[in-house]
Amino acid sequence: MAKLRSFKTVVEEESFSRASRKLLRTQPAVSLAIKRLEEQVGHRLLERTRPKPLLTDAGRVVFEYAQRFELERRKLVDELDELDNLVAGRLSIGANESSTLYLMRHLKRFRRLYPKIGVRVQRTISSEIPNQIVQGKLELGVISYASNEARLASKVIYTDHLAFIVAPQHRLAGKDSVSIKELGGEAFIAHNVVSPYRGAVLEVFTRHRVSLNMEIEMPTVETIRRLVQSNEGVAFLPRMCVGQEIRQGMLCEVRVDEIFVQRPIHLVYPENRILSQASKAFLELVGES
Repeated sequence: MAKLRSFKTVVEEESFSRASRKLLRTQPAVSLAIKRLEEQVGHRLLERTRPKPLLTDAGRVVFEYAQRFELERRKLVDELDELDNLVAGRLSIGANESSTLYLMRHLKRFRRLYPKIGVRVQRTISSEIPNQIVQGKLELGVISYASNEARLASKVIYTDHLAFIVAPQHRLAGKDSVSIKELGGEAFIAHNVVSPYRGAVLEVFTRHRVSLNMEIEMPTVETIRRLVQSNEGVAFLPRMCVGQEIRQGMLCEVRVDEIFVQRPIHLVYPENRILSQASKAFLELVGES
């Protein structure tokens, strides 16, 4: 790069002496750089004539290349500066369907602070997120359990709980709380994605010897929510996923005396890997919340 820059400067300044002053180098050092460039490409690039050096045919080809190279170098430097100053780049986070909702308020703040950074949330099975971060496929991830992957660091960004929800016209809708024994005859709409919280609910029902009738299993939180609103059954869902519907009276939350399952939401990231400027900024923003 230094040899190419020396050559380009001599051609533009039409003088070895002026080029050396501009480059803050001695004239012999500039001459040596061009000689080594000529040896490297295998062609004479300049005719050392007076009053100014002249380009050979090969020199004209290399000079055009040097101009293009300098433009690309400046573009590279500018783009790296933009990344450093958070006016370019992309924030990419892996999360499952429900965990994405926990990101909303953080992403809104991030977009207000850094509007030129693109944001991409990649829908990913929660259990696969730690391994994908370790493999370098993801940089950040959101999970609702504590990962035991030693190569990852994490911070809790939200604490939620599983909510027992029913339709407003359901027989339990007017109650503040119920016993688990009252749920034995209910038709539960279950999420057919395996999770620690599904296991926790199953364990409580088993311990209290109450049947958990999972008559319908659905692939998304949205479909479960809609079926419950239609009074097709009842469900346990993350409170964050149904908070708006509860406030609007479209769903009712009823406390189950024997069940209180909290959901700490973890933001996970590599422990000893350099993060992008966008990811560093997001981590800092989350830490301030």
